[in-house]
Amino acid sequence: MSVVLRYLSRQLLVSMIAVAGVLMLIFMSGRFIKYLAEAAAGNLSANVLFEIMALRMPEFLQLILPLGLFIGILLAYGRMYMESEMTVLHACGMSKGDLVRMTMVPAVIVTIIVAYMSLYLASWGYKKVEDILEEQSKMTEFEMLAPGRFQALRNGLRVTYTESLSDDKRELHNVFISEQHPEKDSMAVLLAKRGTQVVDPNTGSRFIVLHDGRRYEGTPGQPDYRVIEFESYGLKISELSEGARRGKPDALTTMELYESRDPVHRAMLHWRFALPMLVPVVALLAVPLSRVNPRQGRFLKLLPAMLIYIVYLGCLIAVRKSLEKQQIPEWLGMWWVHLMFAGIAIFLLYGDEWALKRRAARATA
Repeated sequence: MSVVLRYLSRQLLVSMIAVAGVLMLIFMSGRFIKYLAEAAAGNLSANVLFEIMALRMPEFLQLILPLGLFIGILLAYGRMYMESEMTVLHACGMSKGDLVRMTMVPAVIVTIIVAYMSLYLASWGYKKVEDILEEQSKMTEFEMLAPGRFQALRNGLRVTYTESLSDDKRELHNVFISEQHPEKDSMAVLLAKRGTQVVDPNTGSRFIVLHDGRRYEGTPGQPDYRVIEFESYGLKISELSEGARRGKPDALTTMELYESRDPVHRAMLHWRFALPMLVPVVALLAVPLSRVNPRQGRFLKLLPAMLIYIVYLGCLIAVRKSLEKQQIPEWLGMWWVHLMFAGIAIFLLYGDEWALKRRAARATA
């Protein structure tokens, strides 16, 4: 049996890793595009994009791994049914109970990984991301500049370009700045050989001081442009903000959620414990759902199986929302959802045997 266990575990884990890798690529790509758009808009530094994505990875994996295991079991066992490997194993004396117990071995490993991510790693990563975003919110548009690229700042009202930037980001060279004034229906273009950042010691306001340049101002399409040459020209840039407000439930540790009486925090606590419990239940569900007739095709039950998983996860999300609104008592939590779908899994596993026993009992009665 140990050889069969190793074989089944290897089949499940290989399929799970392949499916989880594809799902992870899809999830991460969508999130990366969002952060990339913020960086292109000048709201986020490009240097922190990959760090943010790495820190958000546990948050995605805690949702992807249960689904990856579920689909991995369906694909691996479905292939084995198609190639009659399961028939041979059952003929050699392996019962349904043995198959479930062997399936639970890799499922327990995945449960431990998901529990570590859900209870600790995901909140730690989310908090680190909040720290980075808070630090980014305190940066001025001057510090967000990248040399050799036009950047739209202040919601697109200012476009800035610099040919080069000093290492400490305090001095610009060959500067181009275009500003729109919607209230005046005009725009101004500034060209300068050099620019420096200056901080007012009294107010804390920050300015770009341009040196040796020209300023062109007027209304597009009108011949009333003014040209001003200057030795020094000060241009106010964004002041320091107070930073992002912290304290979202995703960033709180599990112990902080446990000590809190806030319904939103309590719902998040139940959610973190629900994700690890999701793994063994979906593994139990996948075992009977993977059983297919070789003449029917291995993908016959894939669609209904995915519908069951979606309903399961949807129920957990709905219960979490109800807990936040205190529509469900906290003592009930999400455990009843797991028990309900575990009951469905047991019925799918042994329902046929129970029906046959009842028929046999009625026939002999």
